[in-house]
Amino acid sequence: MATKSASKTEKFTNRATKYFKGVWSELKKVHWPNRKELVTYTSIVLVSVFVVACVIWVVDSLFTALLSVLI
Repeated sequence: MATKSASKTEKFTNRATKYFKGVWSELKKVHWPNRKELVTYTSIVLVSVFVVACVIWVVDSLFTALLSVLI
């Protein structure tokens, strides 16, 4: 019984080690942005979120005004 448990633990350890080695090798392939790119991408995201929020606010205001006229 103890050998089955040790065998399962060993298989799990081998699989986990192989998995994390694969993860590490894939992370080495990732293109990490430099500071300038990071600031640029973050600015684009923030401006986009602001624009979409404004559009949603305008549409919501129009629907609110329309519903208040109808009711």
